[in-house]
Amino acid sequence: MIKVLAIDDEPLALKQLVNYISKVPFLELAGQCRSAIEAKEMMEQEVVDAIFCDINMPDLSGMDFVRQLAVPPLIVFTTAYSEYAVEGYRVNAVDYLLKPFGMNDFLRAAMKVQEQYNLRHQNAPQQQSSPLQNDGTIFVKTDYRVVRIAIADIRYIEGMSEYLKIHLDGQKPIITLLSMKKMEDYLPSTLFMRIHRSYIVNLQKIREVNKNRVILDADTSLPIGDLYKDTFNEYLEQKFLGK
Repeated sequence: MIKVLAIDDEPLALKQLVNYISKVPFLELAGQCRSAIEAKEMMEQEVVDAIFCDINMPDLSGMDFVRQLAVPPLIVFTTAYSEYAVEGYRVNAVDYLLKPFGMNDFLRAAMKVQEQYNLRHQNAPQQQSSPLQNDGTIFVKTDYRVVRIAIADIRYIEGMSEYLKIHLDGQKPIITLLSMKKMEDYLPSTLFMRIHRSYIVNLQKIREVNKNRVILDADTSLPIGDLYKDTFNEYLEQKFLGK
């Protein structure tokens, strides 16, 4: 997940920005600020990967704020004034969103952020392996028990409000109190992908892709959400043989 900070002095614009961030599966809102000064204080306490920052703000403009950062994160500027575009790119902004912008424009900028984030981290030292990577299992609490699950047995995971329903090969589903985000972060991204707001699928269990659905077997097909199509299609393109 890419941790992002939303910065805008206009309450409605900030609310819209936060809403857009919440709809992008690979973005995580680290915080929201009404001024660059507030953002500066927050970034002294917490490291963020990217910021979506308005330019015209009182006391300290977004542009001046970015120039003051010793190690700036990935930057996307948002403003109602097109004349700032060139200046924005001079400070190596990833993108520039001209207000008013819609979800499609925001998503394109978010994809650019993801691309730059991946480039920055592809040569980074590998993090210490998580517990599930050591032996290929996880433990979850269900009813009054704690059970071990082999991740290779997971077919898909279904979100049900505050609970998850873990569908397994040859076993009854397990229901546990857990968030989709936490499960998504724990599972290896090379094997699992979130394809819908309510579904994470084991990529090795997919037998067929038909229009906007993945088919696991004759009785099980899962929808592909609009916000997840591009990421899933990129995976297909990497695996696809033919014209």
